[in-house]
Amino acid sequence: MTDPDVHTLTGPYVLDALPSDERTRFEAHLTECTFCTTEVAELRQAAVKLATQVSTPPPPGLKANVMAAIEDVRQLPPQVPVAASTPKPQRFTRRSVLALAAAALAVAAAGGVAIDQYQDRSAAERANQQMAAVLAQPDARTVHGTVEGGGQATVVLSTKADKSVVVLRDLPKLPKNHIWQLWMMDPANKATSIGLSTGDITQLVNGSTTGMATFGLTIEPDGGSPTPTLPAAAVVPLT
Repeated sequence: MTDPDVHTLTGPYVLDALPSDERTRFEAHLTECTFCTTEVAELRQAAVKLATQVSTPPPPGLKANVMAAIEDVRQLPPQVPVAASTPKPQRFTRRSVLALAAAALAVAAAGGVAIDQYQDRSAAERANQQMAAVLAQPDARTVHGTVEGGGQATVVLSTKADKSVVVLRDLPKLPKNHIWQLWMMDPANKATSIGLSTGDITQLVNGSTTGMATFGLTIEPDGGSPTPTLPAAAVVPLT
């Protein structure tokens, strides 16, 4: 990979689609490149807005069309101004648009996520802004885990902001009179409940993530439980 190629990795980095060696190299690059740092923050904000919209079924052929378009478009590095008189480049390059299309595809393919817990539009907007602030942190990192019976649990956390966002998608149908319960656990496996859900969600975790080692997901009776019912449906290490 040549040096200019590293600028093309903002989209895959935001979507957590880089292999570990390229991710390490790109994070080192971010410490020196203000243009990529800015673009990563903008893409994260756009991605969280896409992820918190009401779900709609994807149209037939969406994935094939997006993947075909990506193959036909040359990946370009960010436009760097060379003189004070040079007009300011647009905030989103053609590469950024394709990255957002890929993010939209990922959300559509997953069926979207529910935001029923917010009772009005202003509350949902505030929640979106808070989640976007976490995702835009320069130290934000993503961890994934599978859910027993199907589905995925994703946690995005920032040590700097001391906040995290949990995304649950494609969860299996629960038995009657049961609910999903979300937990944060410290290194001694002491569990703290961080919320309940009847299905797929994107949720800002209220409270500190400092000292937490694991995210857990369990199936509990309606109303939740004071302690996790084992075995857990998902256990995701945070370190």
